[in-house]
Amino acid sequence: MKAKQASAPKLRTLMTGVAMGESPRWHQQRLWFSDWGAQEIITVDVDGRNEVAVRVPFALPFCIDWLPDGRLLIVSGREGLLMRREHDGSLVTHADLRGHSDGGWNEIVVDGRGNAYINGGPGIALLASDGSVRQVADSFAFPNGMAITPDNSTLIIAESHGKKLTAFDIAPNGSLSNRRVWADLGSGVPDGICIDAHGAVWYADVPNKRCVRVREGGTVLQTVNADRGCFACMLGGQDRRTLFIVAAEWRGMDKVAEVALERTGQLLTIEAPAPGVGWP
Repeated sequence: MKAKQASAPKLRTLMTGVAMGESPRWHQQRLWFSDWGAQEIITVDVDGRNEVAVRVPFALPFCIDWLPDGRLLIVSGREGLLMRREHDGSLVTHADLRGHSDGGWNEIVVDGRGNAYINGGPGIALLASDGSVRQVADSFAFPNGMAITPDNSTLIIAESHGKKLTAFDIAPNGSLSNRRVWADLGSGVPDGICIDAHGAVWYADVPNKRCVRVREGGTVLQTVNADRGCFACMLGGQDRRTLFIVAAEWRGMDKVAEVALERTGQLLTIEAPAPGVGWP
């Protein structure tokens, strides 16, 4: 008699009607993400109950993360500003990045020391816990998602057009060194990423409509296929073993406004083999 095989985890739809989602983060027992197509930051619980946590007055709230004291940071990508949401709900400028580059800004990750790394066309800037800003890396093939290992020793960044994940050692003062290819992804086009407790990285892939789990070196451990582009992913849930995926139809940059109006975006979930660790 054959042993009964365990069924493979199934991809589930937790939320629909998102304009253009990005930057999922697990925080305070909820999944937070930026719906930059609607100028909103949304929270969702594991049962799909959702609400708008923040409405912003600027066009592209690309990415979010938190300071150690619990205040929310929001990247205003087009304006070159890093905004901070105070405990009373007001929005103020946390850092002005325009003096460091007139290029657009994209992703943010805050490490366990309170240092914030923000990337975009110029490369990676470090906003230290003392408020100083300096560039710590440059020359990327479209820098995108970033994640930091739980010991604060390694930063991994997705280079979308380079089809690779690149890693740096993090010095005690936050500087980056020892640049290296963490994983060559072949045909993979990485966007948002996260790290699990087995040392693997999940990356979302818009043109290939999937999320992929890889180990250092590029070996593929698992692939989750969707019916639309996967923009970012995050491990969360009660034990951080749920992979949350922000997905939407993708028709190119010239069709972003059209797709946002159609609200093709979804929040998907699937059970993962290992819990999330590190930052974000």
